[in-house]
Amino acid sequence: MNKCPVSEFCGGCQFQGIDYATQLEIKQKKAEDLLKDFHNVEKIIGMEDPDHYRNKIQISFACDEHKNTISGYYIPSSHMIVPVNECLLCDEKLNEIYISVRKILKKYRVSVFDERNMKGCIRHLLIRSTNLNEYMLVLVTGTSSIINQDQIVKEIIKYNPDIKTIIQNVNNRFTSAILSNRNNILYGKGYITDELCGLRFKISANSFYQVNKRQTEILYNTALDLCDLKENDTVIDAYCGTGTIGMAASRYVRKVIGVESNESAVKDALNNKKTNNIENIDFVLDDAGRYMDNLSSHDARIDVVIMDPPRAGSSTKFMSSMVRLSPKRVVYISCNPITLANDLRYLSRYYKIKKIQPVDMFSYTQHIETIVQLSRR
Repeated sequence: MNKCPVSEFCGGCQFQGIDYATQLEIKQKKAEDLLKDFHNVEKIIGMEDPDHYRNKIQISFACDEHKNTISGYYIPSSHMIVPVNECLLCDEKLNEIYISVRKILKKYRVSVFDERNMKGCIRHLLIRSTNLNEYMLVLVTGTSSIINQDQIVKEIIKYNPDIKTIIQNVNNRFTSAILSNRNNILYGKGYITDELCGLRFKISANSFYQVNKRQTEILYNTALDLCDLKENDTVIDAYCGTGTIGMAASRYVRKVIGVESNESAVKDALNNKKTNNIENIDFVLDDAGRYMDNLSSHDARIDVVIMDPPRAGSSTKFMSSMVRLSPKRVVYISCNPITLANDLRYLSRYYKIKKIQPVDMFSYTQHIETIVQLSRR
């Protein structure tokens, strides 16, 4: 990958200028330093092509001190924007769509949202892509209407025919969150479709979905292998998001229960279940810890738990409830080896750690995905 001209200020790529083999060595050492006390750490699974792997780009808009429009990424831990014309981590088509849409918004003089007085229109652009070459554009606005909306949408589609849907997300709150829950479909069906592990998934504006379309199948297939699934197993897919890995697991077991606290994600998961004609999976809208606590009080039989918590790790409530449920096998998918180590200190009192497998999902960054296989003592 060529050196990014704004990497020093953007902060998104901590490993800019480091060759990929060296990046993997650094990540391997970090995983070993944090996790080697629990078990031997397997060699990290790298990417075949570490460039242009992200299937999502989020661009923010603001005005500089001279009232000129700037667009790009927020400097970490700030609301200052680094102007960006392309991101070298992203699908190249995402960059093309971003530049095209920016020109069209400028042509029609769409105002920029000002957080100081909470006035103006365009606030962010979110663009997503799938393995099926479908693209989604989300216009995040501070106003409920967009001047010249029909002409803008028509022109965007004219120059970007791969865009299958355009959504307006209205976010007029003083918040660091990019999206609100207020979505208006301006073009298309309001979702795009991806294919993963032989299944089809509908992705909406607010869906959580893995951003590396090349490595996600490797991550999920590795995790499913470590689950050692049996045809009579009952599986819980905790923190299930849109249900991707749970639905992939459903082909091998008797029943899967997906648990997720995000209402939009559960709605997507139910649609995905219907799309793939899967009968043996249910989705529950609930906090994973609370749901597990309730299950444990009813002496439910659970054979396998797949857990994929947020960066902050799992909660003690979830883990203690899981220990009471006593599934035979647990597969922990972690995006943060620091919080993973904290959770393994607790879980290793009750479960034997059998394998630790790092996977590189995010080249040029310091992030590491890790899969841990645990079995009941």
